Amino acid sequence: MSPAAQNDPVLPEQLNSQLEATLKEIGIPPRPAILEKISREMRQAEPDFNRVAQLVSRDVSLAAGFLKTANSPFYGYRHKARSVRDALIMLGLKVAARTVAGVILKHALPSGPNMERFWDASDRTAQLSAWLVQKLGAKPDVRSDDAYTYGLFRDCGIPIMLRKFPNYPAILAEANQDAERPFTEVEEAYLPTNHALVGCLLAQSWWLPETTCLAIRHQHDYVLMRAGLQSLPAASRRLIALAQLAEWLLQNLTGLSATQEWKKMGPACLAQLELSEADLPALLEEAEAFMAEAYAQE
Repeated sequence: MSPAAQNDPVLPEQLNSQLEATLKEIGIPPRPAILEKISREMRQAEPDFNRVAQLVSRDVSLAAGFLKTANSPFYGYRHKARSVRDALIMLGLKVAARTVAGVILKHALPSGPNMERFWDASDRTAQLSAWLVQKLGAKPDVRSDDAYTYGLFRDCGIPIMLRKFPNYPAILAEANQDAERPFTEVEEAYLPTNHALVGCLLAQSWWLPETTCLAIRHQHDYVLMRAGLQSLPAASRRLIALAQLAEWLLQNLTGLSATQEWKKMGPACLAQLELSEADLPALLEEAEAFMAEAYAQE
């Protein structure tokens, strides 16, 4: 892929047909039927919350996951929902639809060795991303639920790539340890696509917001993340920065899954969030307390 194509924030429908065909062959999971039904209800003049609550409640594990997420401290609501219907009213249907998508995501994608660790890291990163919104403020147009959803979906292309390409584990390891080239550039040195593009296509097909899809697509693009560059929406840049900082916090708290991404992306992300290196020790201390509280509630 040319540098110009890499730096132009485009969504999958704008890509050439050959690349679209390649992505379809990879096996991206179709949009879950329940998201279709919730969307249909949202388009009604007067959406029926009872109807949506019944749809979610039909699947016990989905209902439990949905209620647990809605009541999580990183969403920041003062009152706890006691039922699926309570949670729907508290969140609103748009946020509820994204929350349902996040709960379903893990079960829709391929499972395999070490995937539990992958999903645990994704969930922790999502939680910390949402917590950072509470710490730093919901701007520009990025709320805790937006950051949480993005954190969950950010790397959803990786399980798909692992299933499709037998040599992907080795490529993933190389990309994680490359301190100079963009992560996706390492992937594209061996493969016809990359996990960020695949994840973007999934997010788009699951009807996530455009700013979220763009953030997934360009999560490793430090050129677009440089302060003042406006070719990527401000909300997308902030989502990328929040999740990258959350990942750095998690890696420092756990000592696991260390990568080179912060070296490449960190300065641009700190500038986007109006932070400096001097702010990180205090944030790390507060993040440790937050994660201890989150673990205690599970």
